[in-house]
Formats: sequence, structure tokens, C-alpha cells
Amino acid sequence: MSTAPISATLVQSERDAVLQAIATIKEKLPFLIDLSNEERKALPKMGDKSRAFVSKALEVATQNPEFLPRSFDLNEMRKDVQLFEALYPVLLSLSQLQELLDDTSLAVGSEAYAAALQVYNYAKASGQGAGLDGVVEEMGQRFARKSRKSKPQAAAL
Repeated sequence: MSTAPISATLVQSERDAVLQAIATIKEKLPFLIDLSNEERKALPKMGDKSRAFVSKALEVATQNPEFLPRSFDLNEMRKDVQLFEALYPVLLSLSQLQELLDDTSLAVGSEAYAAALQVYNYAKASGQGAGLDGVVEEMGQRFARKSRKSKPQAAAL
């Protein structure tokens, strides 16, 4: 895996504009909900195969409403299908953006961490006597291993 180093900045005004754009998206979608993990697991999922099934079911229901019970709300089903289809390209676009943000954040974080390791190693190697002992020791805490407590041994009978 070879990636080009990232050399970029995000000034406060640009960051604020991006955050405002996200706020605008949330504002334009006031019906969004937040499901718990349990609720999410309990719901049937509509993937690519199910989209065709749902579309066909809506077509059948629209053309043959007489076999549906009176309690079935065909207009609500139509609205749900239309909303799903309208949200789908937005979801794809935001998923792609999320992946780009994740990958960029991972790469730039990795670059920063690699540089920090170099600084630490240089400071360890040549910082003695330069007043860096305390800082090197503090930075070294990042690598300190927790001591394992020995298990209490059972008393011999």
C-alpha cells in the first residue's frame, strides 16, 4: 500500500462552512430518526434485492387495491417507497464522503504519529543533557506496559 503523503490544512472558516453545510443537511431532513441497536436489529432490511420486491409489491397493490384490507394504507406505502428512493442517492453520496473522511483521517493521523515517533526517538538519542529528560520520560509513558498482577496462589492444604 503506497499513499501519497497528505499535505493540507483546513482553516477555521472552511471547517465552519463544512459544519454549517452538515447542519443544513440535518435541517433539510427533519424526519431523520435515531434507532437503538436493538431496534435496528429487529427491523427487516431493504437491500438491492428487496428494492425490486418492494417496487413490484407497490405496483401490484396500486393496480389491485381491492384485495387489500381497508386498514392497509397504500398512500403511506407509496410515500415510504418514494422517500426511500429519494434518500438512497443521498445515502450513497454521504457514505462515499464518510469513507473518504475516514481514509484521510487515518492516513494523516498515521503520518502525524510516525513523525511523533521520530521526534521521540531523536529526543531519546540526542536529548540527554539538553533539558529534555523530563519530556522524553513523559512521552515514554505512551509505551509503558501495565504490570500484570500475579494471580493469588491457592493455599496448599
